[in-house]
Amino acid sequence: MSEQAKLTFSVQARRVDSHSSQAECKAATLLLDTDLAGRLDAFNPAELLLAALAACIIKGIERVTPILKFDLRGVEVRLQGVRQDVPPKMESIRYEIFIDTDESDQRLHLLHENVKKYGTVFNTLTPGTCLGGILCRGPTLTNQLNAALRQPEGRA
Repeated sequence: MSEQAKLTFSVQARRVDSHSSQAECKAATLLLDTDLAGRLDAFNPAELLLAALAACIIKGIERVTPILKFDLRGVEVRLQGVRQDVPPKMESIRYEIFIDTDESDQRLHLLHENVKKYGTVFNTLTPGTCLGGILCRGPTLTNQLNAALRQPEGRA
């Protein structure tokens, strides 16, 4: 039996100047914070790692919700990473996944187990980092803001 072709990924990055770099993939371009002093308008490498994990979690949820027939209105992921200095590495990552849904607690648990089991970035980080967190029911910030904007004037 032939082995199924493996997915491959490709990103190119280049130094723009002493303050930034640029990464490209497919039709997307991303400004990178490679300034030793830091930049507020770009992700530094550690923040990119956290963003990749957040994207992995959200994409995993998008992948499994149709299979589980899981109904949700929104997803929000919040991450905190702790950097160890010697040797430099991400020592721990804590996450909170908020799902705006009416699904049962048992179904939320099932969704969380799927996120942990099938996430490429999640499974890459787990062996070398203390990675853990919670998935819970709760309105996302976006849904809270949208609900507030729909409130009649004078009501909060």
